[in-house]
Amino acid sequence: MPVGIPVATPSRRRRPLPARKSIAGAVAAAVAGSLLALAPATTAHAAPTLLSQGKTATASSTEGPAFAASAAVDGNLTGTRWASSWQDAQWLQVDLGKSATLSHAVLTWEGAYGKSYQIQSSENGSDWRTVTSVSAGDGGTDDVTLSGTGRYIRMNGLTRATGYGFSLWEFQVYGSTDGGGPTLPGGGDLGPNVHVFDPSTPGIQGKLDQVFQEQESAQFGSGRHAFLFKPGTYNNLNAQIGFYTQIAGLGLRPGDTTINGDVTVDAGWFNGNATQNFWRGAEGLTLNPVNGTNRWAVSQASSFRRMHVKGGLNLAPNGYGWASGGYIADSKVDGQVGNYSQQQWYTRDSSIGGWSNSVWNQTFSGTEGAPATSFPEPRYTTLDTTPISREKPYLYLDGSEYKVFAPAKRVNARGTSWANGTPQGESIPLSQFYVVKPGATAATINQALAQGLHLLFTPGVYHVDQTINVNRANTIVLGLGLATIIPDNGVTAMRVADVDGVRLAGFLIDAGPVNSPTLLEIGPQGAGADHAANPTTVQDVYIRIGGAHVGKATTSMVVNSDDAIIDHTWVWRADHGEGWGWETNRADYGVRVNGDDVLATGLFVEHFNKYDVEWYGERGRTIFYQNEKAYDAPNQAAIQNGTTKGYAAYRVDDSVNTHEAWGLGSYCNYNVDPTIVQDHGFKAPVKPGVRFHSLLVVSLGGMGHYNHVINNTGASTIPAGTSTVPSTVVSFP
Repeated sequence: MPVGIPVATPSRRRRPLPARKSIAGAVAAAVAGSLLALAPATTAHAAPTLLSQGKTATASSTEGPAFAASAAVDGNLTGTRWASSWQDAQWLQVDLGKSATLSHAVLTWEGAYGKSYQIQSSENGSDWRTVTSVSAGDGGTDDVTLSGTGRYIRMNGLTRATGYGFSLWEFQVYGSTDGGGPTLPGGGDLGPNVHVFDPSTPGIQGKLDQVFQEQESAQFGSGRHAFLFKPGTYNNLNAQIGFYTQIAGLGLRPGDTTINGDVTVDAGWFNGNATQNFWRGAEGLTLNPVNGTNRWAVSQASSFRRMHVKGGLNLAPNGYGWASGGYIADSKVDGQVGNYSQQQWYTRDSSIGGWSNSVWNQTFSGTEGAPATSFPEPRYTTLDTTPISREKPYLYLDGSEYKVFAPAKRVNARGTSWANGTPQGESIPLSQFYVVKPGATAATINQALAQGLHLLFTPGVYHVDQTINVNRANTIVLGLGLATIIPDNGVTAMRVADVDGVRLAGFLIDAGPVNSPTLLEIGPQGAGADHAANPTTVQDVYIRIGGAHVGKATTSMVVNSDDAIIDHTWVWRADHGEGWGWETNRADYGVRVNGDDVLATGLFVEHFNKYDVEWYGERGRTIFYQNEKAYDAPNQAAIQNGTTKGYAAYRVDDSVNTHEAWGLGSYCNYNVDPTIVQDHGFKAPVKPGVRFHSLLVVSLGGMGHYNHVINNTGASTIPAGTSTVPSTVVSFP
């Protein structure tokens, strides 16, 4: 708000409420066949139910904290209100929770009312129908008759009657939720690919071995599996974890489920090279390794969460072959973590007994026992705490009942969330989840969401012919066994509304052969609601374009909502497998962030035709970034960006005033044309509020080169020739 403009108080702008009136004469005829029809109120309403009170409301803006959207649906008719900023074109909408047969709406205006406005309806919160327009509103209380159905109702204000904003004491929507078709059940069994064990289960090792034999080298196969261990102690097990396999304890705390044995990832299938050990995970277990050290030789899209290793952890394959980075969170390793050949790694909110060495980019935040920052040599970047974190939701057993635990947000976190006993958070019964099984359609999934259910995707591959719309605040979408969603016919796989506290976790989105404009959207374009108290989180959600089949998407992930947390993702345009090539799996942009105050912890984005990451929002932060430029660029001209050679791996837009990032690496391996040169790996405006720490670029064996690290700063990799020596920048500017 500009300095010098007086702030209006409720008492200054309040006026007596006039008697309720119906809109007549000012309402234009609705379009024939519209979802929602609006007519003058000429007859009595037949015992409708107030549907909007206490439901989730959002708005384009607020005048201040005291005038939140929720105040217009709280039932306090003259005490609280929503007020927008002092500009035209503002909206207020309410999510009724499920599709309803609509009766009428009552808009109780405060003194700052709408001169012209529209009433709009939507089933998904994205596709709106304007069904009537009011062009000569005179304030007071408008009572309008509605017919048809809708889940979301919006007052779309066009022009204000005063110099203030739009202001509603109450926005009340009436109708019935009966007659909407059969109700989908919550809960149920977890399907054949969720293998649940207790300590008395016979043949556990045999089942582990059988699935590993199927999944060890099935990099682009369709098998999906989850091994879930009930609380108790399991002896003499070696759980080898292959592709699309998750192993997890079903206790609330890691100490509830103990394996006297190992959870192993090695690279025998690939001749000791672990750089393709993707798409797997372990969580919620205590391990007593047989020889004192557990081997976890993984690369991208492989998470290690809520684990307690009573010994050491070896991140390298047998023989110490190549490995390309991974992620640990909320875990305790009593002994040393042996980094060895891992090129890069990120460890968050954990406790370790020590760390062995660095290669290119080893980054820590909130990790007890982590080495101090010493970049560029050794290449450690360490933050004492993680500014904001909230652990991934997970399935557990409360007695004999399955529940999903949703951990609480932590600020300036350090160490594990469970160090002092029971973690903080909320338990949600499985009966409040729609258990999604292979064969489920997008329409059924959206119906479940419209009913107010959360989603638990069981292991499998899901084709969707329409967008999955997550529109309700605090909805959890949790995948088991790397459940995979493939959008057909060029649709966006999933959209999240601009609401509080949505949690997406544990699944893979795999682009289809028809180009999708986007694959995952967090918030609609222009989103602006404040979610600082309860942000949306995206955790172990991976995106793939090509590799298993031809896939195309213009932009993979778009984050429009403010305050979102991206906590471990791998967004990958394939460089091997099937269905890949410079135009075959065309994907210009990896991640685009438009929202303000977005935090990324563990961001892996690779091989896009143009920019891998673009950041337009203010006050963005990234802790750890790993990137490879597209191997398959055919020549220099193919990546020419105006007068600039190549597209940056991570670009902060010139309009941004505040941004900060730690521990970033970009590597090039232009093996089709090794003469290609990138002007820089990173691009950012030179402003006091834009700061980078611990950056590097690497030419892999001299297959292409970088002239600089960021902008025109940092030495060229060309003098290193084929020696694969990083060029580093400690801080910028």
